[in-house]
Amino acid sequence: MMKRILTLTLLLVSAVITFAQNPVHFSSALKMGKGAEAEIVFTGKINKGWHVYSTNLGADGPIPATFHTDKMDGVELVGKLTPRGREISQYDNIFGMKLRYFENSVQFVQKIKFTKPNFKIDCYLEFGACNDEMCMPPTQVELHKSGKSPATAEATQPSPEELAKQKADSLAALAAQGDTVAKDSAAPAVTADQLASLDMQKLYQPVVKELKAQQESTKGNRSLWYIFAMGFVGGLLALLTPCVWPIIPMTVSFFLKRAKDDKKKGIRDAITYGVSIIVIFLLLALVVTALFGPETLNSLATNAVFNVFFFLLLVVFAVSFFGWFELTLPSSWGNKVDSKASSTTGLLSIFLMAFTLVLVSFSCTAPIVGLLLVEAATSGNWVGPTMGMFAFALALALPFTLFAMFPSWLKSAPRSGSWMNTIKIVLGFVELAFSLKFLSVADLAYGWHILDRETFLALWIVIFGAMGLYLIGKLKFQSDAAGGEIDKPMPVPCIMLGLCSIAFAVYMVPGLWGAPCKAVSAFAPPMYTQDFNLNTKEVRAAYTNYEEGMAAAKAQGKPVFLDFTGFGCVNCRKMEAAVWTDPTVADKLTKDYVLISLFVDDKTPLPEPIHVKDAEGNPKTLRTVGDKWAYLEQTKFGALTQPFYVLVDNDGNPLNGSFSYKEDVPEFLEFLNKGLENYRK
Repeated sequence: MMKRILTLTLLLVSAVITFAQNPVHFSSALKMGKGAEAEIVFTGKINKGWHVYSTNLGADGPIPATFHTDKMDGVELVGKLTPRGREISQYDNIFGMKLRYFENSVQFVQKIKFTKPNFKIDCYLEFGACNDEMCMPPTQVELHKSGKSPATAEATQPSPEELAKQKADSLAALAAQGDTVAKDSAAPAVTADQLASLDMQKLYQPVVKELKAQQESTKGNRSLWYIFAMGFVGGLLALLTPCVWPIIPMTVSFFLKRAKDDKKKGIRDAITYGVSIIVIFLLLALVVTALFGPETLNSLATNAVFNVFFFLLLVVFAVSFFGWFELTLPSSWGNKVDSKASSTTGLLSIFLMAFTLVLVSFSCTAPIVGLLLVEAATSGNWVGPTMGMFAFALALALPFTLFAMFPSWLKSAPRSGSWMNTIKIVLGFVELAFSLKFLSVADLAYGWHILDRETFLALWIVIFGAMGLYLIGKLKFQSDAAGGEIDKPMPVPCIMLGLCSIAFAVYMVPGLWGAPCKAVSAFAPPMYTQDFNLNTKEVRAAYTNYEEGMAAAKAQGKPVFLDFTGFGCVNCRKMEAAVWTDPTVADKLTKDYVLISLFVDDKTPLPEPIHVKDAEGNPKTLRTVGDKWAYLEQTKFGALTQPFYVLVDNDGNPLNGSFSYKEDVPEFLEFLNKGLENYRK
């Protein structure tokens, strides 16, 4: 049991890195024959330790390889998808059945027959891959081909003119589909004539250069500083845990004794030790940051598998802090690194000593690092993980350097004691509260409705109420009894913090009936998920469809406020609660603009997949409403972050620079007023 829990913990980083790297690489090709038959071939290269499952495994087994078609014109299928390669057949105890899979390489072949002089093929292979510890989510590899059938003439590649026409056709297809008219029944209805009056080419025409020329707001700086502050506070909290604090005096004393004849050398070694700690944690963040691109981060932010995994992982961390079990790495790891550090000299020995600290303190730092990495990685910000981990490591390394410079400070530093156990348990409550945020993200993106706003708030009220009772001494844990402090009164600072926690729980109670509760709006689900809501001050978009919103704005003669948002976007909820609800802002958004909210993580399937070209000219298939809006944001405005606000005229041209997360009502009003002024000109 303990080994499984430890394995789950270690998967935090390994799973993220593995999924980002994609251990299976597939290519697709259409192989023509001499007659009217051909083969669609998907060729896969599989990393060592991984395997791809074969076809026809049954409903109770893992994800098999399956062939799917979006469009097949002038072509008919011959037979079923056939695997080629060295197929391994082995009984699996977990699934209770015999599984067939491939290692190293595999080919999946679908035979086809041409039935018309011209053909068009849009298809994809879906497959599942696993190793001994984890599985990839269902993965797709696409094939898009068109041309003349070899039965009449040799198949040729499209000419540049044909490629341009295909791109124009894909743009038209993108404009032709969307989700429902509006989620707000009070929105003015859009007629077919109004939609027909739109110039779709102008609406989707890229305006990246024009937007940059008018840009006046600074993007993302506040959110990066938020992640930095979160990381620094996390590092300070990690210092106060039983795994790290007792090591400080021992380590500093070691460095001072090591260079007792040369005090400067001891200080220099301690500084090197602190820098080594920063480097180790920073390397971890750099790996995550380097492997993730902006699109991957946005997809990760709302992926159900990842968010549910993170939810479960943080729950495991929380109960570990509560004292149910101890997360520990094998002691042999720390012993080996420690012995290597002892036998090595110079800077390498100091670096290895820092690495030993990281391993020894794993049980206390892993939950904090895990929460930080998850929050930073799913924020959608490219440099978020690096910024957060740098701040965490900086806070963790500072005491070692400062105490080495000023050894007399060690005498006044508090000694290890029961207060460290109190900090661990409080952190457990915090981890438990944050875990619900990730479950909420998956719930919102996929519409499960298992964690609506009132349910979320009720759970937070219980969690922070229980934390308050613990801090004032009315609730005890087993680890408190183990320390012999079960009957000892809580110190005054704990009681004061406990009262604050209880007050925070009481503050959230009105939220069950629709109170805004702005302090938690960034984490709680949106107001519209609440069943019983007495609040009437919420600002909601009249339209969640780009074309219909633009048609309504043209009919009303108003400019458009485009809101690229997401169900899992924390900063979006903050802006909506703290800035949009300001009376002046709300008045302008609802009366002077047509507000269109486009959710880039909406998993609602499109009526039909849309085939487009990405920035590099490669084929890309949009299958959900969120895919369409994310593609619109990227191609038209050159952005991928949320929230992303842009003001446009009735032809889709920018009226002002864009605006991102910044809780500054006067600046936001200036942004809106400038757009109105330019529209009237």
